[in-house]
Amino acid sequence: MDLKSKIDIENLPKHIAVIMDGNGRWAKKKGNQRIFGHKNGVKAVRDSVEGAAELGIQFLTLYAFSTENWNRPKQEVDALMSLLIATINSETDTLLKNNVRLLTIGNIDGLPKKVSKNLNELINKTSQNTGLSLVLALNYSARWEIINAVKEIIKENNNTSIDINSIDNEFFEGFLNTKNIPDPDLLIRTSGEYRISNFLIWQIAYSELYFTETLWPDFRRENLYEAIIDYQKRERRFGKISEQLN
Repeated sequence: MDLKSKIDIENLPKHIAVIMDGNGRWAKKKGNQRIFGHKNGVKAVRDSVEGAAELGIQFLTLYAFSTENWNRPKQEVDALMSLLIATINSETDTLLKNNVRLLTIGNIDGLPKKVSKNLNELINKTSQNTGLSLVLALNYSARWEIINAVKEIIKENNNTSIDINSIDNEFFEGFLNTKNIPDPDLLIRTSGEYRISNFLIWQIAYSELYFTETLWPDFRRENLYEAIIDYQKRERRFGKISEQLN
């Protein structure tokens, strides 16, 4: 029995988020520069997106470039930006063919103009697609997002006083980048690291966490299936006890 057949289609996570880690180590193991790993990581993205779309996953968020990644060597950052543009252009047909809608979170205006222009064009081209929503987290960090939300709240209220009693989870979430995206049910991190790395801190409060030793360039839809199967074995209680759920 293959892995896909073991998945309960009636119990799929609505939203899967992925911290794609291990490109550099993968390249180093093969005696190549880090960008070689990033280029091969694109294959993992393509296979994971197609696998998620075929299953009927509604949202897949990929942590593609964090605000902290600007601190990497300039040569690597420049190569990543060029790779991002090339990938957007080369994967357009694949997204359209698979009925995938592209979305972004993060400070997109802080990206090079050519990158943001290409992103916006692809977002517009796929805006009518009704299948999987692929969310790219670019120039993103959770702390930036939360601070930005506070700034937006103050700006919207024109520095006037805010009724403290009106501020609740729903109110605050309306100012986050993910305001129209459900919280992740499942968060996957590759490469054997056990940390969140400033990713969706607010949104993953009740997400199931799954860590795998697989380096991102080696990650394929079968690895995604394994994570989903593991997720489906868990009991999500959200603060309640088992008897209340049953």
